[in-house]
Amino acid sequence: MAEGTEVVARNKKAQFEYDIEETLEAGLVLEGSEVKSVRQGKASLDGAYCQVDREGEMKIHGMYIKPYEEAGPFGHEPRRNRKLLLHDQQIGKWGQMAEQEGYTIVPLSLYFRDGWAKLKIGIAKGRQKHDKRQAIKEREMERRLERERSDYNF
Repeated sequence: MAEGTEVVARNKKAQFEYDIEETLEAGLVLEGSEVKSVRQGKASLDGAYCQVDREGEMKIHGMYIKPYEEAGPFGHEPRRNRKLLLHDQQIGKWGQMAEQEGYTIVPLSLYFRDGWAKLKIGIAKGRQKHDKRQAIKEREMERRLERERSDYNF
């Protein structure tokens, strides 16, 4: 991430469940109470996904933002669909890629850059069970090699 960014939430499962082929930064339309809650770090991307709707807008579904307590009865709905701010060409391109078999658009991280809420999204292809096992093996092998290197470099 660049300077001036403050990461609020990451979708750790996305890196394991999917092969990320391309990423993009999108703006996010939030209500006032949502912004305050996100600034406090009370947001989650678990189970969230993005989709292009019939009006040609990309929205994130399933993202949880805890209601801001000081908002009282004027707060927001925690799991409402939120609009992403992208150019029409980007929405068209990503919408077409997501329609292909096995592809989806997943949110990777939620952060603030220069005071603006941003969402890093990725076009991803789902992994099979054997691919996940292979990823675990590779990760364990890298950890083992790193430990051995650190043991030799006192």
